[in-house]
Amino acid sequence: MSGRHATHEHATGHAGDSTALARYAARIEALARELGLAFPRVDFELVPDSFMAEIAIYGLPVRMRHWSFGVRYIHQLVHQKMGNSHIFEVMFPGDPCHAYMAEHNSVAENTLVTAHVLGHADFASRNELFLRFGAMAGKNILEQSAARARRIEAALQRHGQDQVEAVLDAALALEQHVDIHAALHRPPYPDTGGAADAGQGADAGDAGPFARRYRRLPGEAAALAAHEAVRGRLAQRPLLPPQAEYDVLWFIARYGPELADWERDIFLAVREESFYFYPVYACQIMNEGWASYWHARLLREARFLPPELYLSAIKSHSDVVRPYAGEHQLALAVNPYHLGFCMWERIIERQGLARAREICRDDDDFSFIRNYLDAELADRLGLFVHESRRDGETRLASRELAAIREAILAPKYNYGAPCIAVTLLNDDGSLVLRHDHQRDGRGLDLERAQQVLAYIARVWRRPVTLHTADFRGTPKVLNSKKDGVPEPPAPTPAPVPR
Repeated sequence: MSGRHATHEHATGHAGDSTALARYAARIEALARELGLAFPRVDFELVPDSFMAEIAIYGLPVRMRHWSFGVRYIHQLVHQKMGNSHIFEVMFPGDPCHAYMAEHNSVAENTLVTAHVLGHADFASRNELFLRFGAMAGKNILEQSAARARRIEAALQRHGQDQVEAVLDAALALEQHVDIHAALHRPPYPDTGGAADAGQGADAGDAGPFARRYRRLPGEAAALAAHEAVRGRLAQRPLLPPQAEYDVLWFIARYGPELADWERDIFLAVREESFYFYPVYACQIMNEGWASYWHARLLREARFLPPELYLSAIKSHSDVVRPYAGEHQLALAVNPYHLGFCMWERIIERQGLARAREICRDDDDFSFIRNYLDAELADRLGLFVHESRRDGETRLASRELAAIREAILAPKYNYGAPCIAVTLLNDDGSLVLRHDHQRDGRGLDLERAQQVLAYIARVWRRPVTLHTADFRGTPKVLNSKKDGVPEPPAPTPAPVPR
């Protein structure tokens, strides 16, 4: 195989296992290319279980240090000890692609993983969303993230853990608050904003006799004077942002009044990694289903595999794509492997592989589910919508196809985050945020929102206000509080780029 394979002894096997795996993997790659899969070089590496867990939690083999990753790591270990989680592989698209496999897996399991990863690599090389975001974020994510981690480690040495952690608290709390419709590398707002243009429109309206008579009405002189004063301030400083800005990470990095260069670098680093991960998130069902379809097909057509290895690998395949866990016969969450595999299998059977590759190229999970999950398949898969009451009771709410589709997709909307926008940077430097709760259909956990506001205020170093709603939809206004939140030492002010 064109990738690397570790040749050290397994924790539960011997060096011969690695040799056998490398031999099977090379032939599976050749078979994949014969069947039309297209992908760049894939570097495989066998790693210990602990390292696999770290990669899965941190999202990357080398990444910035932060306490929140430790919390997630403990949570993952608890799930693994309870038998609710098993990490077979972690794969990073790019050129080359990087894939990590657990060394405790059997040869059969890692043979399946190899075929699965090749399916992922093929998907990432075809899908327009992966290609567009890959072009923006770069295709060497592992090297880039390691370089960012080194810069943050240097900042830790220079500025101390408390100050660096305060910036990471804010940046990581906002890591999903990016505008995925904008470019990764975007310029600042132009100096002449929409507010100045609106003022020019008012001048044009004053030209006629009616406007002159209107200005002489009682009280209109004072109103006009106030209007002119506002226009004068706007002429000195264009309104920021000129429209609702949903890329909160970008706005803070670009317009933070007292952020030092190293602090801006942390915000931009978190933002760049968010752009890299977005296609993985937005195409999870498609991507996992496509990889599962191809690992099943490659194993089925790999006549060179010993029968006992094939049977063991297919058993692992069944465990991966089953709709429910363990001995349960009912699941209250959709397994993306199972749903995606069933949908692709049906599309290829009915419309052919060429059409499936077009869908693979053009769609994301939103269009995939809405266009290709029909009532017949939803019924066959036993899909339904459930609701949980406050008293703990869970009941069936609907079997309607539209409701099923939207229930699957609702958690994925807006990168899984509430729609928060920066709406105003006031003259005193205070920041106003607004939660568009009608757009995303969700209220906020006010206690957690208050904590995030505290994180933002520590790096913004000015008051921050959030207009939102609670879980009932009741409007709320939250203000950043300094109580119990120590202020980091203010760095030397850096010029705000324009």
